[in-house]
Amino acid sequence: MLDKLALILVIIGGINWGSIGIFQFDIVAWIFGGQGALVSRIIYTLVALAAIWCISLLFRDNETVATADSH
Repeated sequence: MLDKLALILVIIGGINWGSIGIFQFDIVAWIFGGQGALVSRIIYTLVALAAIWCISLLFRDNETVATADSH
């Protein structure tokens, strides 16, 4: 559950950075009242923490869940 939430936040951050890079438009700042707004800063911080969490995904063993069809 935490992995999926972190991945969603990282995707949101990636889309926002893409928007900044391509259009020079910060979606998060636009929605929440500027880059300095408290809510914007919280979102930026959550995205950063999610990205740090997702680093752990690189080092985990991926176990494949067997389905009923493969038995």
